[in-house]
Amino acid sequence: MSSLIPDTAPFSQEQRAWLNGFFSGMMGIQSNTQQGEALAAMGFSSETIATPSEPAEEEDFPWHDESLPILDRMSLAEDKPLDRKLMAAMAQLDCGSCGYLCQTYSEAIASGTESNLSLCSPGGKETKQMIKKLLKDSGGAEASGAAAAPLAGDAPGASRSAPYTAKLLASRCLNKEGSAKAVHHVEIDLSGSGIKYEVGDALGVCPSNCSELVSEILQRIESDPNAEVTTPLGNTKPFKLGLQEDCCLKDPSDELLESLISRTADATSKQALAKMLEDGVPDGVDVLDTLSLASDVKLTASELMETLEPLNPRLYSIASSMKAVGEQVHLTVGKVLYEREGRVRKGVASTMLTDRLESGSSLRIFTHANHTGFTVPTDLNVPIIMVGPGTGIAPFVAFLQERVATKSSGKNWLLFGDQHEAYDFLYEEQLQAYVEAGCLQRLDTAFSRDGDKKVYVQDRMRENGAELFQWLTEGAHFYVCGDASRMAADVDRTLKAIVAEHGNMSEEQADQYVASLSKTKRYVRDVY
Repeated sequence: MSSLIPDTAPFSQEQRAWLNGFFSGMMGIQSNTQQGEALAAMGFSSETIATPSEPAEEEDFPWHDESLPILDRMSLAEDKPLDRKLMAAMAQLDCGSCGYLCQTYSEAIASGTESNLSLCSPGGKETKQMIKKLLKDSGGAEASGAAAAPLAGDAPGASRSAPYTAKLLASRCLNKEGSAKAVHHVEIDLSGSGIKYEVGDALGVCPSNCSELVSEILQRIESDPNAEVTTPLGNTKPFKLGLQEDCCLKDPSDELLESLISRTADATSKQALAKMLEDGVPDGVDVLDTLSLASDVKLTASELMETLEPLNPRLYSIASSMKAVGEQVHLTVGKVLYEREGRVRKGVASTMLTDRLESGSSLRIFTHANHTGFTVPTDLNVPIIMVGPGTGIAPFVAFLQERVATKSSGKNWLLFGDQHEAYDFLYEEQLQAYVEAGCLQRLDTAFSRDGDKKVYVQDRMRENGAELFQWLTEGAHFYVCGDASRMAADVDRTLKAIVAEHGNMSEEQADQYVASLSKTKRYVRDVY
């Protein structure tokens, strides 16, 4: 039988094979049936299948620039279709934390194949609010194009839809006593899993909420913890377990706010909740806060569950090379813990990995390949410059392990920064050993709280600008990992200034030079 799905249809070879098999089985089509007869049997004709006559022109996305504020991006997409407006609302990092790229995530939302609107972690509340506004203004998702056909199930650990249950080997604090931070080196066992990863990839961790927060919510709404509910992830579980494993308890949804507004009899609470609904929920305000604000409202387990958003996986830059650690994967995790209005707030995944799980405990993980070329050069002779303050050092620990394991002859330069050298020099012994062995030719540090004047990694770049530019002229690749809004933006500005000064270029020429580095994957960022 010839293929039922034309070669011009927008499907991969695997998707086309799956669809052919599905429709053939559903319709009882025999192997000698021709395409036209098969389509007629399904109520279609060949004319109904879109067949593009010429390749589409490459589309320009002027808003796809993470340095632009969201309002500027939305202005550039003002006259575009819904999927492009949704794309402009994304953080523009193509970081893959949503499981898509900016373009494909927005297309999935617009077509209705993706209902989770909170997957863009770097965009945070700003992106989520804009997505909801766009969908509301447009009347909802558009049926614009075919959804991707389901493929054969991924192997465990290969995607967020098929996590692998691994064992925690170790979680130890990298900071010394006296530090204001708690950054942990986390080791996870992959023995027998078949999971493979490359340096520059990320590890997805499926977190769970802490039992104390879940208990406080149960106490607040006075609902049966064993009541069977359907969670936002589509699972049927006891209420308490659903709250712990499947629900985002950090960000109150519009649906929760609307439900509380409609039920509370307290005018002050109603006004405060309405302001949150209109302006967005302030940072730090979580589900328990909003339930406490409308303390006269008692939702049932099902009523609350219907207003909660799914608990999304967290992605961490992998801090190891399989060539060095074998069937393990390592992470560098900064614990999030702070007090707000008399209650301690905890990062969901970070406190799970640093506090709540003991060695030998199970956790669900999956690998996520980098989409941007954020990995070591294939040419072992190429020099690399790595800028990774704080937990941004994670992938560069992996890079250095890989360069040593492959006996790369290219020079390595790391710029690392944090608050105090005495307390916060992450991986100090390992890095100094690399220096002594001649594997790390340059290690420049910036500890911002050790002197009268704060010094950051971009200051160290500027101080060594002539040598940095010389490395670039020798073909060095330049990598940045860490905070997108402040550090990475400052490093980008400094890099352009160094190129202008030491390359004898105008500002416009320096911008073009740096842009060419990006285009050729010699300037790559893993920022969030």
